[in-house]
Amino acid sequence: MATENIIFALILSGCIISGILYVAFGQITVRKLRKNPKVRDQLGIEYASGWDIINVAQAFAFPRNWTRKVENSRFSFIHANATLLYENTKKYDQILGCIFYWLLTASGLSMILLVLANYLGAFN
Repeated sequence: MATENIIFALILSGCIISGILYVAFGQITVRKLRKNPKVRDQLGIEYASGWDIINVAQAFAFPRNWTRKVENSRFSFIHANATLLYENTKKYDQILGCIFYWLLTASGLSMILLVLANYLGAFN
């Protein structure tokens, strides 16, 4: 089996797992947050349906000092309010969101880099 195929299979499995975690995180954590009237309007702007799931996961994945800077900026309405999210979730929800976000980001970026490397002839 070629190296390119092995790398593709690993990245594809990461994409599939991140898709499963997307649904799980949305059903387990974000559904509870949407029902909470205190947090409902603090989940960030939703560009497309379900984007608030990614906003919440991003709030858990980024370091706290970064999220505090975002909360105090003019564009805080775009991102989820991490302080409220940490107050209204359990450690399990936070870990699940962090794993989901970084797996989604890593698999998406890896797929782009694999396509670019193939285009540049790295696997010939």
